[in-house]
Amino acid sequence: MHHATDSQPSLLLAMGPGIAERLFTDRHRVRLAGLAHTDPHLVAHDLTTPAPHVAAALAEAEVLFTCWGATPLTAEVLDAAPNLRAVIHAAGSVKHHVTRACWDRSIAVTSAAAANALPVAEYTLAAILFTGKRVLHSAARYRVLRADHDWGADLHGAGNHRRTVGIIGASRIGRRVIELLRPFDLAVLLYDPYVTPREAAALGVEPVSLDDLCARSSVVSVHAPQLPATHHMISTRQLAAMPAGATLINTARGSLVDESALLPELVSGRLHAVLDVTDPELPPPDSPLYDLPNVLLTPHIAGSLGGELHRMADQALDELERYAAGRPFADPVHPASLGHSA
Repeated sequence: MHHATDSQPSLLLAMGPGIAERLFTDRHRVRLAGLAHTDPHLVAHDLTTPAPHVAAALAEAEVLFTCWGATPLTAEVLDAAPNLRAVIHAAGSVKHHVTRACWDRSIAVTSAAAANALPVAEYTLAAILFTGKRVLHSAARYRVLRADHDWGADLHGAGNHRRTVGIIGASRIGRRVIELLRPFDLAVLLYDPYVTPREAAALGVEPVSLDDLCARSSVVSVHAPQLPATHHMISTRQLAAMPAGATLINTARGSLVDESALLPELVSGRLHAVLDVTDPELPPPDSPLYDLPNVLLTPHIAGSLGGELHRMADQALDELERYAAGRPFADPVHPASLGHSA
């Protein structure tokens, strides 16, 4: 760890093209320059075959400040960064670029996953409440009818009073969703094999099996990480267990839901869905998901975008400030946790 008595740590920005321009305001750049020795206008998009000036900056760097699109930090890349001691990721998961070679070299890692969890949780809360009110159905019907209608009869059974919501995964995002749901008159079920009954009680949720959650919930929201064990965890049996008219919300990863099992349930109209992620990430042009009236399909926008990126920059700069002062990260990433987290 950097010591407060040292000069400012040398830092290199490493992320995809255009990301830094969206991530940083002038305020962030001023703060960055005050915490580290860096060129805030030099952003490394490729650390595998870097240009000479990028290679020189990488060789000096004690800290890499990364975001989406960062180059995977392979052993070869790290060999060219002999002074690297820390990776500060101004986004969520580090699995795309932090490799085993980083852990083998005892490089400290932190991420702004907590900051990125909030907009996803906010999107999910909005989806849950709109789903309960059957907003999609009502808007579509209203657009067609353009006339008086007995909405009370049409929406019999709708509303969010004492509805049951099932949360799959007590991840950062799952926990934020649970927290945001507390003011509402909803029953919340949780499926997460890593959460103990005592932890579930502290969260204010009822721990249940996956099948039980699906059978009892009007809304099922997926917040589990993408792992081999979670591939297609929502498939034919779970979908069949969901009550008619129930809604599946997925803001996690498309691969967690077996789309070949989900599509028939949506095409028939038995189930509804709010899908911010799909498998593949971009559905083919002829996919029914684009046109089904009981599906809200969005292009992976639940996570941080626009001004929300600045919240991640703030958290990452807070961590840089701790590092520069010789203090430990407030939100470190530990390799042992990556086996069951995003």
